[in-house]
Amino acid sequence: MGKLTVFHVRAAKNGRHCDGDGLYLMVNGNRARSWVLRIQHQGRRRDIGLGSVDLGRRRQDDPVHAVEILRRKVLTLAEARDKAAILRRLTLAGLDPVAERDREVRRIPTFVQAVDLAHAELSRGWTAKHAADFKSTMLSYAIPTLGSHSVDIIDHAMIRATLAPVWTDKPSTAKKVFTRINQVLAYCHATGLRTQDVPQKQVVRRGLARQSQSQHHPAVPFRQVPLFMHDLLGGTESSGRLALAFAALTASRSGEVRQATWDQIDLDTKIWSKPAHIMKSRRASSIPLSEAALVILRRAAVLRGKSHVVFPGRSGALLNNGALRNSMLAQGWGHATVHGLRSSFRDWAAEEMPAIPAMVAELILSHSVLSQTERAYLRSDLTAMRRTLMEAWAAFIMPQPEKPASGASAPCSGPLTIDR
Repeated sequence: MGKLTVFHVRAAKNGRHCDGDGLYLMVNGNRARSWVLRIQHQGRRRDIGLGSVDLGRRRQDDPVHAVEILRRKVLTLAEARDKAAILRRLTLAGLDPVAERDREVRRIPTFVQAVDLAHAELSRGWTAKHAADFKSTMLSYAIPTLGSHSVDIIDHAMIRATLAPVWTDKPSTAKKVFTRINQVLAYCHATGLRTQDVPQKQVVRRGLARQSQSQHHPAVPFRQVPLFMHDLLGGTESSGRLALAFAALTASRSGEVRQATWDQIDLDTKIWSKPAHIMKSRRASSIPLSEAALVILRRAAVLRGKSHVVFPGRSGALLNNGALRNSMLAQGWGHATVHGLRSSFRDWAAEEMPAIPAMVAELILSHSVLSQTERAYLRSDLTAMRRTLMEAWAAFIMPQPEKPASGASAPCSGPLTIDR
């Protein structure tokens, strides 16, 4: 038990005041107070400065409690005893107490600095678009409120205040902001720049209003998809319309279809191999191509010119982001979205093809439906079952071609050859 009390610390006059076990309160001529630890290390007596005296009262929620004791420079009597005890144990273990004390003294970055540090490291595994979007989100929504704060004191209350302006009006944005704030804080925790773990979403939510139910992508009801395809393919031929039809037939995302190239198409096996870099999950996938999808490819080959892109824009490069959406709008189907066609396919598979396991449709949609252990044991990609489902889907949604006159050939018939 130490000799000093809080009252003695407040009232102490100039000089050195012993608390015991080598801990001293130093009061100089200006009544400035500081803590010093006298210790024996390698046969030499050393006086080690611990920090200045804190005469105030600490609240339970004071952010200083999150700071490691060896890093604190302003100490109460109890904290000075704790810091002294740690340094004494380190000395007994054969370590240099000054070196160990100073090892903990690291310059903790502000949040805006931490964003740059995390972005520089984490973006090496991201696409350029995701890296730019990450930085934009932080600049717009997080840095204005958190930017000047040290990362080791950012807590649930600070994050709640950051999310509150967009929490109910832009729930999807709020979710993205929270996720990316925690990515920065998790990076700081892993690199020793923050001692606390990342704030938990369920705790932050308790201080915020209830969000409205999330809105799904508006979809064409699956029974109306045949009419949609009739309208789409009955108009003037264009890369945008053919790409949209191909997206519907393969239940693929817009970005995957726009980035499809002829070297991804295997005509012998009738497989479209999607490389990882065009996939949302960043995992390579494949789609069995129905006969109707191959017809769309034949029609696209006529328009391709010399482009290696399956559905090129006017310059031969990729279609722009809104090309497929614009094709929907042009046909009067603007109430639905391109992404919603995937939902149309999923609803059809559930209602009209109950004999085929739900996992097959999920694999076509490139959804992760199995645990890591299950994936390790399931070595098959169920190609045959997926092909059966894709052929049935194509037969359901595609307009039936008119029977050609005697001696005439059907449009876009015959083998598809690709000049690579």
